Amino acid sequence: MNYTMPIVDNSGVIDIKDGRHPVIEKILPSGSFVENDTYLDRNDNRLAIITGPNMAGKSTFMRQVALITLMAQIGSFVPASYAKIGVVDKIFTRVGASDDLSMGQSTFMVEMMEVATILKEATANSLVILDEIGRGTSTYDGLSIAWAVAEYICDKEKCGAKTLFATHYHELTSLEEKLEGVKNYSIAVREKGEDIIFLRKIVNRGNRRKLWCTCCKISRSSSSSY
Repeated sequence: MNYTMPIVDNSGVIDIKDGRHPVIEKILPSGSFVENDTYLDRNDNRLAIITGPNMAGKSTFMRQVALITLMAQIGSFVPASYAKIGVVDKIFTRVGASDDLSMGQSTFMVEMMEVATILKEATANSLVILDEIGRGTSTYDGLSIAWAVAEYICDKEKCGAKTLFATHYHELTSLEEKLEGVKNYSIAVREKGEDIIFLRKIVNRGNRRKLWCTCCKISRSSSSSY
C-alpha cells in the first residue's frame, strides 16, 4: 500500500512527508488522494491554525496526522513517504458536534466539557486535534473561547502541546504575530471560470502564491494581512 517505516524517537517532533489518510485513500480512486506534509515540534511550530471553507479537507488532514502518529507508536508502517514521530503521551481530539440531552448536556456543553478535559490533561508531549472550537454559541463569544483556548495551549508553562487547530474564525490568524510557536496554514483553492476548486493542499500562508480568499471569494495574495 506504499507505506513506509516511521522513525519513532523522543525528539518531540512530528515530521510527515506526503502523508495520507489510511481509510479515505482506499475509498477514492487509486492515486487520487492529495498528499500533505506536516511539521510540529515543541518550539516554533507548536500550534498550527488551519483556515479554509467547509468540505475543503481540513478535518481529513488533521485526522490523518493523528492516525499516522498512533499507527507509528503501535509499531505499524504508515501511509507517507517519510515519517519521524516523536513519542506522544496522549492524543486528544475535539471534533464534530454531538449532544447528550438525556443528561442535560447541549451540543455546546459537550464541546466545552471536552475542551476543559483537554486543557486539564494535555502536556507538552501530547498531540491535540481541535476542529471548530466555539461554533456552538454566538460569534463573538465563540471567538473569545477559541482565542483563549489557543493562547492557553500555546503557553509552554501551562500546556505547550503540539496542536492542529482548524477554525473559521480568521481573526485567530493574527496570533502568529502575537504568540511564539503559532503558524498559519490554509487550504489552497483555485478559480476556474465561475467556480472555486478545492485543491486539498495545506499551504503555509506565508508563501507568496496567489490564492483565493475562502470566505468572500476575493482574489488576494496569501502574503497580505488576510
